[in-house]
Amino acid sequence: MDAIIIAGGIPRPEDPLYSYSHGDSKALIDVAGKPMIQWVLDALGGARQVSNVILVGLSPKNELTCQKPIYYVSNQGRMLTNIVAGVNKALELNKKNQYVLVVSSDIPTLKPEMVDWLVDTCMETKDDLYYGVCPKDVMESRFPGSKRTYTHLKDMDVCGADINITHVRNATEHLDMWEQFIGNRKSPLRKASIIGLGTLLALFTRRLTMDDAVTRVCDRIGIKGRAIVWSHAEPCMDVDKPNQLELLREDLERQQRKSMVKAKSATKKTTKKTSKAKPPVKAAKKGSSDSKKVAPLTTRTKLKIEK
Repeated sequence: MDAIIIAGGIPRPEDPLYSYSHGDSKALIDVAGKPMIQWVLDALGGARQVSNVILVGLSPKNELTCQKPIYYVSNQGRMLTNIVAGVNKALELNKKNQYVLVVSSDIPTLKPEMVDWLVDTCMETKDDLYYGVCPKDVMESRFPGSKRTYTHLKDMDVCGADINITHVRNATEHLDMWEQFIGNRKSPLRKASIIGLGTLLALFTRRLTMDDAVTRVCDRIGIKGRAIVWSHAEPCMDVDKPNQLELLREDLERQQRKSMVKAKSATKKTTKKTSKAKPPVKAAKKGSSDSKKVAPLTTRTKLKIEK
């Protein structure tokens, strides 16, 4: 499956991350020694289910790397048009593509095995859209104080994932509705109001369950969708605020230190095993008891041949 990374956003002066971006793309903000998007590229590159990576909003001059082929698409100005451009590129690469991963550039703690789990889980069915959510207890357990925006449902509090799967036909159908949803993605109440007054009231009074929400959204848009409930917080932990940026910087720096300690420990164990290896057996010296035993045997053998 091809993955589309949306990386066209440049923080404006009123944006909380403006002072960190220095007028460049948000995706290039440094996180633990790498551009934030490079962590996402590393995760997608290590995922067995990803074939190509389509990067929307940046160019080769940014010198990013990935284990999978990267194809660049210029920024189209809005998130929806960027997604559509990415889908069109995926179809250009392979006309048989049916589904694509749509990935944000600001989830640096994403891991390859999480990407593979998502693809494997979603492809068990044939829906139009797979939208991930993370329960609040999972998020707060992994990233305490993350200050994520939650939708308060009857059966759980959830925040949205930043890596989802869509059928390619969604890039040509229901675009007006998608524009409204994407434009209000940070406000659960506004999204509910788009679906209808009944949904807004149900959400406001906490009578709306996860299954109800999925049914109402799909009926309103005219698609078949499925909610993917994550047991990992990383695919849903994005960077929108300075405290979230610092939180993930510290988290990834801690992971790097642990990796270095493990690597040093593995090197020491290997060195100890090598030093404990038995020395090679030395050849017997002339005049030793072993050489004396061999000499007569050689002489007797030679005499027999001469006879």
